[in-house]
Amino acid sequence: MKNIGFIIFISIFLFSCKAKKAVDTKAENDSIAVKNLPKDANKRISADVAFFENVIIPPKFEQIKINSKLKVETETSYLPTLDATIYIENNQKVWMNLSYILNLARGIATPEGIKAYNKTDKVFIDSDFDYLNNLLNTNFINYNSLQKLLMGRTFIRINDNDFILTKNAQGYKMASAFNQQMKAEDGTVREYKIELNYARNYDLERVYMKDVNTTDELEVSYADWEAYKDFRMPKNVKIIIKGAKSSQILLENTKFDDSKMNTPFSVPGNYTKIEIR
Repeated sequence: MKNIGFIIFISIFLFSCKAKKAVDTKAENDSIAVKNLPKDANKRISADVAFFENVIIPPKFEQIKINSKLKVETETSYLPTLDATIYIENNQKVWMNLSYILNLARGIATPEGIKAYNKTDKVFIDSDFDYLNNLLNTNFINYNSLQKLLMGRTFIRINDNDFILTKNAQGYKMASAFNQQMKAEDGTVREYKIELNYARNYDLERVYMKDVNTTDELEVSYADWEAYKDFRMPKNVKIIIKGAKSSQILLENTKFDDSKMNTPFSVPGNYTKIEIR
């Protein structure tokens, strides 16, 4: 159980998996051009303006506080359910506090990187996203993708050229028309089959990525959406990671509010900096 609190923190902050780059910048995602073509309930549709507007353009907000229950399951351990407070300042920071009777761990992510510490073992990290992605054999995590993933927004770049959009009675499916090449910073390229499912009201229900050359898979699903302010938020988030290392992360969001809160973060001087291996 060594470093258990810290492992949980890294799990929820990074949603670590074996996937390669599947996220581009906010500007690239939000500026996608689409054509205004008619809908067809049973056939492929080249583009649907309402669909892209709803699944790509992020909600407008200043801050949101989320009270959650967090459960992490790995191949070798079953961890107790933790109380999590997640505070997001739009495009600025994601602050988290984890507790189990007492405060256990705390962290903060900004566009520059991530910092976190674990009180139990008196250890901390201070890293940019590239550093952590390299250690975890991923390169798609950045601040924008983290914020979008936590809020149930499309965190994979989609467009009308590389994906096939179809519509049926259940909603929409966006499937890669061909294997998507994801290039890492070191030039390494991996290929993926990708599928995203949305409800008729555009709520994101599932994101699935499969590396065509390995056993690596990532599945993120969202359920029990509810109206909050001028947009919607998922109450349940499930992240399933399969491959050389498999794990499952469950978030049950119990309360949303937009009250401002203090987000203190400072690493005590007697804590030891560690590397995640």
